[in-house]
Amino acid sequence: MESKTIQEYLKKKTVLVTGATGFLAMVFLEKILRVQPDVKKVYLLLRAPDINSARDRMHNEIIGKELFKVLREKMGAYFDSFISEKVVAIPGDVSSENLGVKDHKFRKEMFNEIQIILNSAATTKFDERYDIALDVNTFGVLHVLSFAKKCLKLEMLLHVSTAYVCAEKAGLIAEDLSTSLIDDIINNNFELHEKKLVEEKLNERKAQGASEEIITRTMKDLGTERAKLYGWPNTYVFTKAIGEIFLHHSKDNLPLVIIRPTIVTSTYKEPFPGWTQGLRTIDSVFAGYGKGKLKCLLVDPMSVFDMIPVDMVVNSIISAIVVNANQSSSHIYHVGSSFRNPFKFCDIQDIMFRYFTKFPWVTKDGKPIKVAKFRMLRTMASFRMYMQIRFMIPLQVLKFVSKAPCQYFKDLYANYSRKLKLVMRMVELYKPYVLFKGIFDDTNSEVLQRATNESYIDVKEFNFDPNCIDWEDYIMKTHIPGLEKHVIIK
Repeated sequence: MESKTIQEYLKKKTVLVTGATGFLAMVFLEKILRVQPDVKKVYLLLRAPDINSARDRMHNEIIGKELFKVLREKMGAYFDSFISEKVVAIPGDVSSENLGVKDHKFRKEMFNEIQIILNSAATTKFDERYDIALDVNTFGVLHVLSFAKKCLKLEMLLHVSTAYVCAEKAGLIAEDLSTSLIDDIINNNFELHEKKLVEEKLNERKAQGASEEIITRTMKDLGTERAKLYGWPNTYVFTKAIGEIFLHHSKDNLPLVIIRPTIVTSTYKEPFPGWTQGLRTIDSVFAGYGKGKLKCLLVDPMSVFDMIPVDMVVNSIISAIVVNANQSSSHIYHVGSSFRNPFKFCDIQDIMFRYFTKFPWVTKDGKPIKVAKFRMLRTMASFRMYMQIRFMIPLQVLKFVSKAPCQYFKDLYANYSRKLKLVMRMVELYKPYVLFKGIFDDTNSEVLQRATNESYIDVKEFNFDPNCIDWEDYIMKTHIPGLEKHVIIK
């Protein structure tokens, strides 16, 4: 039997990447360029007013990152010319028709050349403005799909979603579409209805002379309200779920893959261990704990925290593209760890305690910060009671004192009151995930890994099997040191 490689498939291919400045997209780009320098071209869709601004964003926000240091060293003096030859920055936006690519000649060139589309464009804020979340996560998917149908040589449209489109299900969660709402969403003309609803709300607030801050709050509240009405906990997962439904309903014969990663963390191995960008979900817990500020957390200590390193997600994406290319079918893959290599919150606490005891952060005065194990509160009721005793009652005392003719107490009360409201809002947003009772079945992903094992001799370079991860070793030696080095959270 002829030996095949994943790298060989990528040779001379033309790829379009949306959401190009995102964490996942950058790691995908680096991997493609490093393992297959004979890729023909990679178009990067970037929000920018013109081509020069798009190029500036590409170099400043993507290529200039330390992520590319291995490729830079490998290419040496040829690196800059290599990037100029292979990577093309495109000003555009998924929220616009034709992805906002205005130049007709350039658009035609893309339609004639593109073979692979990776749609990773998304706004990931849980409480994003509803109009923005719809434009990017839902209707943006339709624009990408429309663009894909015009690409004459298209072999694969791969859409990056999230495993949490499942809403707040418990138990084993299958790699399939949430079918209960498909007919309701499609038959009731969801797109026109929601656009009209958003427009009416915006016009109402503008007619009232509302400030931009009030308009933003109105749009955020509307998103949360609509999400909960349909059965999702927040605007992000709701708009991503509807985007999936639109894709499934309108794809026709396009080859389609939906990748659903769980919580994406720093690189496991490639291009080097521990690279990350910004504080991501659990990282805020690590940071707060290392600074000695985390005293309690709303979380079930026995709940499984499903995370997966970003380079493994990228390996799954590339494998899914290669295995499913040119097939007029659709596949959904959960890419996570809860099914085959579960990791509990109580284990995370133990590891954090050992790490920050052994390698304590220091105060501004240079003194080591002592950490202690924090309280884990299993229910929202117990968390509210804790907050009532620890913060709300003292706050009421401060409120009484602030009535005295002293600006200091008034400012202090206002400051603490604002912080407490922010904490409670954040807890409400994250509650569905810290108390999550689901386990993501990854049977399809396991079949995909087996298919690559059987068919491609370079499969070890594209491993995404979570079984190989030693969570304690990864967090202690890779993830937290990576945060300290690349995010500067001390």
